Amino acid sequence: MPAVQAALISHDRLKPQFVEWVVRHRLALQPHTLFATGTTGGLIKEACPELNLTPLKSGPLGGDQQIGAMICEGNIHAMFFFIDPLTPMPHDVDVKALIRLTALYNIPTALNEATADRVIAGF
Repeated sequence: MPAVQAALISHDRLKPQFVEWVVRHRLALQPHTLFATGTTGGLIKEACPELNLTPLKSGPLGGDQQIGAMICEGNIHAMFFFIDPLTPMPHDVDVKALIRLTALYNIPTALNEATADRVIAGF
């Protein structure tokens, strides 16, 4: 399978769970080019320095929009975004716009661990 360019994002409360998921799937992720929002990217780089990961801005500071632009340009092929459904976020509109773009451009999108396990199985 050709290399995939994937976005990795997680809301704060789910960051520990998301980093554990990345560590568990590091071998599947290793051949691919990864982009992550700022804080999430820093935590992943610390846990898995061997991954080809580029951290972008933090989500509330425009990182979600950076990934959205990459989707529009055809530079993201999958998105893993562990969303916290119980905590309101000040940048919820950015999250909604990002998910809209993944639907519009037909990008495989995992919003929780169960779906992420199934999407990564296709890598």
